[in-house]
Amino acid sequence: MNAPSIRRLDAAHTGLAATLSTHRVLRNTYALLSLTLLLSAAVASLSAALRLPHPGLLLTLVGYFGLLFFIHKQQNSGWAVAGVFALTGFMGYTLGPVLAAQLALPGGAQTIALALGATGATFLALSGWVLATRRDFSFLGGFLFAGMVIAILAGLAAMFFQLPALGLAVSAMVALLSAGLILFETSRIVSGGETNYVLATVGLFVSLFNLFTSLLSLFGLGGND
Repeated sequence: MNAPSIRRLDAAHTGLAATLSTHRVLRNTYALLSLTLLLSAAVASLSAALRLPHPGLLLTLVGYFGLLFFIHKQQNSGWAVAGVFALTGFMGYTLGPVLAAQLALPGGAQTIALALGATGATFLALSGWVLATRRDFSFLGGFLFAGMVIAILAGLAAMFFQLPALGLAVSAMVALLSAGLILFETSRIVSGGETNYVLATVGLFVSLFNLFTSLLSLFGLGGND
């Protein structure tokens, strides 16, 4: 066998290995994501049913960023998976009081169902598009990061200065950015840019969580009007 044939064979083996690795990351990511969504939904439902108090902004931020830091530090160990379940369970707990407050409003159950359905449909449509077209959305990374920083600052301003109109604008902005992040994160998995399924799961879960809460806020405000 001559040298060009050997190189072509090596290239084929390399491409096959990369494809199998990508499929494995996708499979593991979606499997873990499904489990974390179920856990978060169960904790959120229990928290809402028991009317548990919200932990507050400070504790929420400390818990969220602390668990994110732990997951990134332990990303190559089994502790990272435990950290993912702890993070998603904690986020479900913080969502419970929000759902309880929404359920207390007229049409609250319908608003939650609408936001949940819209979130699921958006995720399936965007993920399916990336998987079918294999388009590269890595160019969105810097824009999405900057947009989220602006949205967080604007959200804090809306909270402290009691500006409902600004809060509505922030919810719409976060919903759009979350949709962009789903495209970005799925694209990274497909292109081989993300090979750690634990980190991929966290990225997609946080995007889905933010998308759902933003849509819940938007639909809730629309219903209250």
